[in-house]
Amino acid sequence: MARILVVDDDRDLRGALVRILIKAGHEVVQAEDGGAALAAYRARPADVIITDMYMPAVDGVEVVVRLVDEFPDARLIVMSGGGQMEKEDVLDLARRLGARRTLAKPIDRVALLDAVNDVLGR
Repeated sequence: MARILVVDDDRDLRGALVRILIKAGHEVVQAEDGGAALAAYRARPADVIITDMYMPAVDGVEVVVRLVDEFPDARLIVMSGGGQMEKEDVLDLARRLGARRTLAKPIDRVALLDAVNDVLGR
């Protein structure tokens, strides 16, 4: 079992991810935006962070940059459905910034669990 921080401003998607991860046996912490995610991780680091790229206030780019800077061993999975840039471009940027895995939305249950297991080294 791993402790996973799920960050997304879309409550319904965040809830779906949380349900999948809990059913797979993980402990899950939620954050609705990047600022809350950074505070939660600093207070008690998670084994894996799953974050959206596009969120109000503190976005996923800033979350990745700050966490990689402060916690170089942080295991980040970044997800995006696109937005200002094509999702492939956004996900490529996330990899260059330090994300260990990326997922394109809509997210498939199997792909999510495979990504989590991969970054955990399972």
